[in-house]
Amino acid sequence: MDEFVKILYVHGFASSGSSGTVMTLRRHLPDCRIVAPDLPLDPFEALALLRGIIAEERPAIVIGTSMGGMYAQQLRGVRRIIINPSFEMSRSLLFGKMGRNKYMSKRKDGATEFRVDKALVERFKLMEKTQFDGITPEDKELVVGLFGDKDPVVHFKPLMESLYGAERCHWFRGEHRLNDEIVKGVLLPIVREMLSGGV
Repeated sequence: MDEFVKILYVHGFASSGSSGTVMTLRRHLPDCRIVAPDLPLDPFEALALLRGIIAEERPAIVIGTSMGGMYAQQLRGVRRIIINPSFEMSRSLLFGKMGRNKYMSKRKDGATEFRVDKALVERFKLMEKTQFDGITPEDKELVVGLFGDKDPVVHFKPLMESLYGAERCHWFRGEHRLNDEIVKGVLLPIVREMLSGGV
């Protein structure tokens, strides 16, 4: 029997389960087991993987950043912290990420780069059409949205507020990517409050 509380971390675009954010969470939450898979490129494969992990591991909290926030939003029925979600990945990829890209952190399969093509963009477009389906009043109470006030990449706080309520969405001082200071000063207090039954 696993004595640790489990937290599922869902990484952003071109990242992995060994990102700096994951390392910081593991350092500061020694009583938790941080489950952080490397996501497949295909969005439907990634979402299926995440849903399988939730069914098997039953994490207490899911944390998703950027592209990972887009995935985490769709994981109904579990407490979620959604940080700077990128709800229009198809647009982001089409206007700036086409062709060869390098992974920013080490992946278990050893891959160091990947390609974005029009077929992948179309897969994201297809997912985006249904990503907000199935939100229930109960589900709204399970979500906290965090948004960097100087994020130059995505700006979806108004959309999140319309879906989940303004009281569930909060600014923090920062940009798109998290750093140790934001993880420790903003994210960890919310994680601890959720684990104690609050938020």
